[in-house]
Formats: sequence, C-alpha cells, structure tokens
Amino acid sequence: MIVTRLDSSISIAGARRALARMFAAAGLDAPALDARVLVGHALGLDHAALVGAAERVLDPEEREHIAAAASRRLTREPVSRIVGMKEFWGLPLRVSRAVLVPRPETETVVATALAALDRDGDRARPLRIADVGTGSGALLLALLSELTNAFAIGTDVSTAALALARDNAQHLGFVARVAFVTCDFAAALAGPFDLIVANPPYVASDELAQLAPEVRDHDPPLALDGGPDGLRAYRALAADAQRLIGATGHMVVEVGAGQTDAVASLFNGKQPLDVTSAHDLAGIPRAVHIRPALCA
Repeated sequence: MIVTRLDSSISIAGARRALARMFAAAGLDAPALDARVLVGHALGLDHAALVGAAERVLDPEEREHIAAAASRRLTREPVSRIVGMKEFWGLPLRVSRAVLVPRPETETVVATALAALDRDGDRARPLRIADVGTGSGALLLALLSELTNAFAIGTDVSTAALALARDNAQHLGFVARVAFVTCDFAAALAGPFDLIVANPPYVASDELAQLAPEVRDHDPPLALDGGPDGLRAYRALAADAQRLIGATGHMVVEVGAGQTDAVASLFNGKQPLDVTSAHDLAGIPRAVHIRPALCA
C-alpha cells in the first residue's frame, strides 16, 4: 500500500484539497470528486456536512482513515470498492470483489428494456423477467424499481455474487419479488419470459491485460472474460433466445464497443428474430434488443 501522510493541523477542507492534488498528480480522472467522496466516507459525512464542517481540524484517527483510503485509491482501486457502494439507476448498491462494479453506460440496457415493455402495454402489468449473470443485481433491481408487479429471477455461476445480489434486494425492499439461481447463463431457466436482460462478459481474453487498472486488477475475471473473441456469452444466449422469450418477449443485452454487428449476426442466425441496437450517452452502440420478428 502507498503510504500517505496528512499534516497534523489539517482541516477537512485541507484534507480534500490535499487528496485532490495527490490524485491529480497520479493522473486520476476525477481527483476532486474522488477526494470528496473518500473524505466523506472516512468521516461518515455527506456533502452538506463536509461543507458545514470544512474548517474543523481532523483528529489523528480521522487523518489515519483518510490517509488509508487515499493510499488505496492511489493504487488504482476504484472509489466504489473503497466505499463498498455504487449508485445505479438511482439505487445504492453494495459491491464486493465478487462482482463487476455497475457502470453508467449499463443503464442503457434498463432504458431500452423499459421502452420495449412500454410499447407493449402498461408497465404496471404482471411481468416475468430474468437477469442472466446478475452480479450485484444492478439490472434486475433497477427494473423491479420501475416494474411494480414484475417478478424477477437472477442467475449467476458465482454463489458469492448471488449472495450479494440477494443482500441488495433485501436492503432495497425487493426480496419478495425476486429469486436467485446458481447456473451458467440461462441453463436453469424455463421460458418464456416477458423480458431477459444481461450484461455478460464481453472482453476478448487477449485484451484483458490492456484494461484500465481499476477494471483489470479489481473486477472479477469471470465477469470480464468473453473468450477468444469476446462473444462466448452471446453465442449461448443466441442459442437459447427463442426458448427464453417465446413469441412475445424481449431480450436486451449489453455489448462492448464495436461488437454490435457481430452480436446482431449471432442472433439473426436464429430466425425468426428482429435485432436492433441502442446507443449510450456517449453515442456508442451499447444495448442490443432482440424480439420475435412477428412482434416487429
């Protein structure tokens, strides 16, 4: 661990400035934001409380907690892993080393799925949905927050991931509307479902070493490695698509940059299906929507 020291007379505001300088010098993307979040977490203070107590001098134990958090960030450990929480779709989700940290771009899957269901009718109707490779439960829980009469099943090969997803469901009040199953992709699911969502591993195996340290060194390889061409999970989902969504359901999957055409081709080879894509806020094709062609 990198050793970080703070002056004995430093204030809360001074600690934030000191951390921001360290993080900027290390080339981190959002030094001021990282500093605010980590100082607040170490002290148990929200943003308003940090501002209100800005000039208070830190005691030795507080300096130690802040310095420890700063040292972890300087080793490129993500802030969300240091604080143990990541917000997704407005929901506070607990994260651990067993799961991928939810990314903002993955919200494109939620938005695309909801838009598809809305076109079919009232989103308050009873729905049966599944999240394949649920990890922290991010997709599944975001959808349950919007679909008030839906029941969801989350699958994962990692029992540790499923335990965390169940904990998140309990914490957010959705545990009565969800079940979790240990299996590979959708192997244990009996369709059809109204909606299937997935954010599968899609990084080609030989590209893992090129990922940012925050991802490469801290996200579980199981959630990243998509096989030699990054498409292993999509082949499994394409083979099961008709069984899982039947004649009227939808499947929405996240894809990596530049993978849209290849993923669409896999599903288009399993006719009759209609395949379209949706872009994230950066303009990158991020979600592929699959539905029976008769529903187009």
